[in-house]
Amino acid sequence: MTAYTTINSPLGELLLVGEETSDGTRLTSLSVPGQKNAPAVRADWRHAPDRFAGVARQLAAYFAGELTEFDIEFTPSGTEFQRRVWRAVEDIPYGTSTTYGALAERLGVARGRVQALGAAIGANPLLIVRPCHRVIGADGSLRGYAGGVERKVQLLTHEGALQPTLV
Repeated sequence: MTAYTTINSPLGELLLVGEETSDGTRLTSLSVPGQKNAPAVRADWRHAPDRFAGVARQLAAYFAGELTEFDIEFTPSGTEFQRRVWRAVEDIPYGTSTTYGALAERLGVARGRVQALGAAIGANPLLIVRPCHRVIGADGSLRGYAGGVERKVQLLTHEGALQPTLV
């Protein structure tokens, strides 16, 4: 059975979706409003906020600046290439960033396949939890975030990897 809930955050309302198992609920998706390829709540899904209480607590602690690493059970998905890229993204430390090129080099991805690496990062179904926002352009540009560049800026600023801009 697919369960879901929504929670408020500094990024807007987050949609949490998971698969219920005998030992709990494994997260399958964490998305923001307007996100490219985000799931939409379906009639056959069960609204079950209690099943996501632990995830909600961790997200609240993250946004409060009290948590830098998530410990969340999630359902594996994606192709083998995507999973390899996502594991590398999960290893990018809080408060830092890396470039698409550096990530490709670390994974042994040929220069001509960097676009495929970017597509794998963009297909990440677990925004925030799997920190794809920490991958930036070689020139420091903040592009390619499924949740929107403004949210990428918010997350990197929150983590201290980007200095707030003065207006």
